[in-house]
Formats: sequence, structure tokens, C-alpha cells
Amino acid sequence: MATSPIQLAVHSRLLSYGSTESTKLVPASSGNRGKIVCSLRKLELEDMNFSGIGRNNDQEAPRRAHRRKALSASRISLVPSAKRVPTYLFRTDIGSQVKVLVEKTNGKYKVPVEVLPLELSDAHSELVMVWGLFRSDASCFMPLDLNRRGADGKSSTVETPFVQGPSGKVTVELDFEASLAPFYISFYMKSQLVSDMENSEIRSSRNTNFVVPVGLSSGHPAPLGISFQPDGSVNFALFSRSARRVVLCLYDDISVEKPSLEIDLDPYINQSGDIWHAALDCSLRFKTYGYRCKAATSGKGELVLLDPYAKVIRRVIPRQGGSEIRPKYLGELCLEPDYDWSGDVPPSLPMEKLIIYRLNVTQFTKDKSSKLPDDLAGTFSGISEKWHHFKDLGVNAMLLEPIFPFDEQKGPYFPWHFFSPGNMYGPSGDPLSVIKSMKDMVKKLHANGIEVFLEVVFTHTAEDAPLMNVDNFSYCIKGGQDLNIQNALNCNYPIVQQMILDCLRHWVIEFHIDGFVFVNASSLLRGFNGEILSRPPLVEAIAFDPILSNVKMIADNWNPLTNDSKENLFPHWRRWAEINMRFCDDIRDFLRGKGLLSNLATRLCGSGDIFAGGRGPAFSFNYIARNSGLTLVDLVSFSSSEVASELSWNCGQEGATTNSIVLERRLKQVRNFLFILFISLGVPVLNMGNECGQSSGGSPAYDARKSLDWNTLKTGFGTQIAQFISFLSNLRMRRSDLLQKRAFLKEENIQWHGSDQSPPKWDDPSSKFLAMTLKADAEVSQTLVSDIVGDLFVAFNGAGDSESVILPPPPTDMVWHRLVDTALPFPGFFDEKGTPVEDELVAYEMKSHSCLLFEAQRLAEIDSSK
Repeated sequence: MATSPIQLAVHSRLLSYGSTESTKLVPASSGNRGKIVCSLRKLELEDMNFSGIGRNNDQEAPRRAHRRKALSASRISLVPSAKRVPTYLFRTDIGSQVKVLVEKTNGKYKVPVEVLPLELSDAHSELVMVWGLFRSDASCFMPLDLNRRGADGKSSTVETPFVQGPSGKVTVELDFEASLAPFYISFYMKSQLVSDMENSEIRSSRNTNFVVPVGLSSGHPAPLGISFQPDGSVNFALFSRSARRVVLCLYDDISVEKPSLEIDLDPYINQSGDIWHAALDCSLRFKTYGYRCKAATSGKGELVLLDPYAKVIRRVIPRQGGSEIRPKYLGELCLEPDYDWSGDVPPSLPMEKLIIYRLNVTQFTKDKSSKLPDDLAGTFSGISEKWHHFKDLGVNAMLLEPIFPFDEQKGPYFPWHFFSPGNMYGPSGDPLSVIKSMKDMVKKLHANGIEVFLEVVFTHTAEDAPLMNVDNFSYCIKGGQDLNIQNALNCNYPIVQQMILDCLRHWVIEFHIDGFVFVNASSLLRGFNGEILSRPPLVEAIAFDPILSNVKMIADNWNPLTNDSKENLFPHWRRWAEINMRFCDDIRDFLRGKGLLSNLATRLCGSGDIFAGGRGPAFSFNYIARNSGLTLVDLVSFSSSEVASELSWNCGQEGATTNSIVLERRLKQVRNFLFILFISLGVPVLNMGNECGQSSGGSPAYDARKSLDWNTLKTGFGTQIAQFISFLSNLRMRRSDLLQKRAFLKEENIQWHGSDQSPPKWDDPSSKFLAMTLKADAEVSQTLVSDIVGDLFVAFNGAGDSESVILPPPPTDMVWHRLVDTALPFPGFFDEKGTPVEDELVAYEMKSHSCLLFEAQRLAEIDSSK
């Protein structure tokens, strides 16, 4: 939006940020854009309703009352009329009142100014209004200097006499073309009969000029962000306690470096408490917006910052070697597009039924092997095209790594913003198309029984994220021995807590998200000064929020800042689940020949040491490999000192090898990891690439991960592992009575064994064999649709030698069927129907580093299957 040369010049000291050039603003008529049109006539106001309550606007009454209350603190009253005409009421320094209306009609703004007849002395008769127009730097409005000339040599002010009508009212009316807005009128009054300049001037009770916005009203402090009002205006609201000045920056061309228009918000009109707000006419042709926030101690007041609550954002590519003044992201001045959610029914799966697949949106389909068009590869639409892959694996929930805009140098765990998906995940990078494609993806996955979870990071941001510069004091944690970073969010501070809750509700309401995994969750427990809280307000508020009540909430203590996890007692209110780091560590230890049998037993039974306090195994989200650390294949291929913290084992040789014995052992270990993951109580979490042997070359770094190679799914390894995962998924669902329990197993439903049916050697750290019998509950079994309701016998051998396993007697009229033996070659190492154990066989030879699963089946079923 270009500004034309103008006749009213404002001197540089009244301009934005001390600019040396003058801001020029010309009110123009349709016939002559260089002419100021001021009509003087009697103003009739008797028919206006100044009570502040419109006849047909009851729903607006609370909003108007809040606005009047906010403005009364600065002794400026806003009294809306029944016609919704903004009306400003000022008290003068001599005790009288000035009323100003701003009304838009027929493409013009009419601004009547009335001095209420409150005993004006004769000395103050013959009033003249001395006024000028300004767009920027409202904080610098000061007594106008009549002797100062503008840059074009003309006076910077205009003097217009008031007219006194028969009723005693003293009025003047100004007309401006609507295209000139938004701007401010700054004025004071003087009497022509008083020679003393100081005594002749009438100003506000604050001894300042009267300031009235035109095309820009005071707006409302809620909701934060932008909102479109019924009167055709867009409301802006920004929280900043530390800002001494806030400038609304508007762009009509995002390719330019500087904003087309900057509006310095007046703290006496546009601030309520710590919230800065304004309302702008929607008919103005601006496309994007941002803010400049200048605090008394901040040196970054020149940065144009993204609105923390912006729902639609546009990425702006900085200039080469560019300026810090240009923003990286801007908020779009538009509503989120309407979306047809008709027919969408969220699966609403019970927690214990979940089988989760974690993926990175870009890396999942970016590789050419996905055979998707370039505009779909690496996007939400690419996931929609590959939904059948999840069904093939038996997965019913998808966990997306963070999809917020992020610092591209550090990765998605360092977000810039929280309320919108990154533009890189859409077909064209257009923010509206990105939003639509994500909603399409969610709707399609829901239609196929798959829930959608998001990993979210609310504990820190990218190092120079806009949020930090909006109000660093409020948003950041100060202090704490282990908080040597500048971008740690103060999550339990009220305004930050409100932002996080608003964000979660937004994703649930607008995108139908089914659950959230909170990365670095231990930091959610910190107070204002970095101290650990026993009852953190944010965690509790999320647990009891009515909109989030049916959404899964999972705490993940992995910290992307330090690439490690911290154990803590997480307050849960029986709502929060947790990513179970101990499960990962104990299973890795057992399969590399270390660790205690009791640790393995605890993890198999749902980690009662963590989840027994009112929750249950369904709140334990178990994983073997994740998106940080070694991949599943690398866990059995690398164990050098550089990756000692990964608790891995290379199976006899480091890295790539052609040794058949080592390769066979590695294959068994991969099968073992997956088998234990699915046979344990809790929710199994697969990581992208587990199903096809994705490797990072032994590097645990997050940025070492590669895009999924779809061709590896067709290899022998990929085929058998993908089929094994599918088998295990079906097994969990078929035997949900024992493997998908919300409550812990009863003591009578589980029996532990050594290899010879003697009790396990719990106290022997060298013992690496453990077996258990899971006994079907007769009452539960009768309610199952499945015909197979027998016991399960499971054995684990983490030693380097074989074991002769004596199976317990099967239940009456049943025989054991071997469903899994991870030591057998493919395809025989797992079988849906199972292989019956011969009657005369009383022992089963179990190979080293392997796992077994037997299921008791009825004799009648065996005969019918032959």
C-alpha cells in the first residue's frame, strides 16, 4: 500500500522510530486527492443511544462493558451507540467534555467533534480546533508546535473553528476518504479571544492532545490473535507485559522488505492490562501482519515479529545475507478455510488397544522410492496416499514428529510457532493448502480406523523465535542450574499456560487430533524460577480441561536439547500416560546378556513400578528404538564406546559384515525385540523404518536419520519383518484378554518358570532364561468372539547357549501350539494357526538368543483344522 505525497506534513520527531523523513498523509475527496474536505454543520445526536447497550446486540454487552472498563482507567470513555458507531468521550483539563464519533458511510469517514456545554467561560468561547493526522508513533503525540513547518514548507496542522448551534452545542465535522485510513487525528482546542498562548489551549485531563483513531478502533483484548468481527473489522490482540511500545505492521506485498503501513498503538486506547489490541477495517487490502515490540531493556525493537496466536502463517525467505529487520514468518489476514468434516468419526480407541507408528512427515515419502509425484512426496498428502501401509502392519494410530514451523538448522524439535502446520508439508507451500491437506489426511486415516497423534514441544523454542522477543520476561524461565539456554518456556506462568491450552484446543477442534505426546515433559513440571513443582498447574489444567477430556495425553521425558531422558515422578491425575524409557533400557539390557530377570518380568507385566498408582499398563507406551538414538537394526550392529549409552550389542562384529553366524544372530535379535515389544502389556510404539531395517550407519544423532526407502520393504528382510509385525499386531488383538489389558494381570493369571518348570532364578544375575504362563480368565474368555481362549506360554532366552524347556501341562482337552520361535528360518518362525506339539514331546529345545510363544488350543479345533 503506497502512500501518496501529501499536504499535511508531520515533522520527523512525530514519526516512527525517529525517522529523518516526514510521514505525509493527505485526506482527499474523490475530485481532488490534494484537498482536505472539512464540513462544518450542526451535529444532531439526540437520536443516538449512548447507554452502551444496543437494542439488538445483547450478546455484545459483555464485550462493550469490558472495553469501557479498560478505557476508563485512562479517563477516556468509549460509548458505543445502537448503530455501533465508535464514540470517544474525553475529559478536558478545564472540566468540560469532548465527544468524538467516527462513522463510515458511502466510502467516507465522518468525524463529528462536539464540546459538551459544561459551563465554558467567556474567555474560552470562539473555539478553534487545531488538528493534524498521523499514522505512526502514537506514543510520541505531544503538544503541536504551531510555528513548525512540515518538509514541504506548509503548516503541519490545520485550524478549524467550531460552530455553536441553537441548542448550545459546539461542533465541527471532518470528512475523509475511506482509502486514507487507517490514521489518527490528534487535536487540541484554543480560544481566539485569549492572547496568552498557554492559557488559551485546552487539552485532555492528562495534559496531552486528544487522539482519535480513524479506520482503526480500540478493539478488544480477547481473544488473542486475530478475529473477524460482525461489523466487518478484524481484531488484533497481543499479550506483552514488557513492551513499552507496540507497532502493528501491515503488508500488502510480502515481497517487500518493509511494511506498507505501521500503526503505533496508543497505550491509552489500545491497551488493557498487558494486552495490546486494535480493530482494523477488513476492506483495507492488507495481506499479512506482524508486530514490533519495544521493551525498555530490549535491543530488538526493530524486528517484525510473528503473532504467537496466528493460525495461518506465511514463510518469508530472508534476503541473501539479509537484514534482521525482515521477518521470517508473517500472519495471514484471513480466516482458516471452512472444511467439510461431515462423515468424520474419530476412532476413539481405548488406550490399551493402540498400536502406534511414529514417523516424520517429510522423510516418510520424500524418497523417490515412494513413487509419489513431487508435489505429494514428503507432505501430508503423501501420508494419505500410503495409508494402506499402516493397515498392512496392523497399526491403528500414527504419531507425527513435530509439524510446527521450526528452526531448519536444528530440526523440528526447535519450533518457531505452535498454532499452524509448517508450510513445507503442503503440496505447494501455500499455508491454506497445507491446512486443507492435513485435514484431508486426518479424515482419511480416521475413515480407515487410524488415530492421529502429534508430538509437541512446549518447553522451549528456536533460539530466536518471535515469541521470545514479544515478551521475554513472561515467556522465558529465569534461573535454574540446568537451564543454561535462552529459549526455555515458562510453561506454568499463567499467560504461557493459557497459550498452550489454547493451542491444544485449536488442534483438537480444527484438526480433529486424537492425542499429543509432550516431548521434554519433565520440563513441564518447572516453576517460574526453574524449580520442580509437585503439582504443576499446566499438567493439572490439561488433565481436567473439558475440551481435551477425550484426547490421549502422553508425557515423553526425552530432551532434544541434551539428547537424553530424565526420570521423574510425573503427576498424572489418572489421565497422563508416559513414554516408558525403562522398558527400552531393560529390554535392551536383557537381550545383550545383562540385566536382571526381575527387570524383564516387570516390563512384561506393564511396569507396575511406574504405573501402579491408579493407572495401569495401558498408560505405558513402550518402545525399543525411537527417532533419536540408534535404529532397530543398528542396535544389533554397533556397540562401540561411542554408543555405549545406547545399551546396544553388535552380535559379535562391529558394523557391516558378511559373517553368516553374526547375521543370523542379528536377525534373531531384531525378531526378539519386536516380539517382546508386542507381547508385553502396554502400548507398542514402532518407529519409522523398524519394519524394513532402516539404518543410520551407527550414528545416534537425530539428523543422521534418512528418508524411508520403500524399496527395502521388498527385500527378504523387509518382507519377513513387515509380515512378523502384522502377525504380532493381529495376535495382540485376537488375544486382547491377555495382551491388551487396561488393568494389571491378577496373580492367579500368571505363573513364572525356569527352564525345568522350577521357579526362576531371580537372585542369580547370570541367569538369562525366563518363562511365564499367561492363564486365560474363564469369565472373560466366555465373552470373546474368538474361539481360541487357551493359555499362553512364553519363554525368553538371552544366553548364548540353548535351553531344554519343559512346557507346563496344557489345560484339560487342550494341546500346545507353537506360534513363534524366533530361531527358526523364515517363513516358519511364526505361524497364525500354529504347529501342534507332539504328544510324546515333553521338552522343547530353545536356541540361544531366541523367544518362544505357545498357545493352548482345544483338541476339537485341532482335528477340524487338519
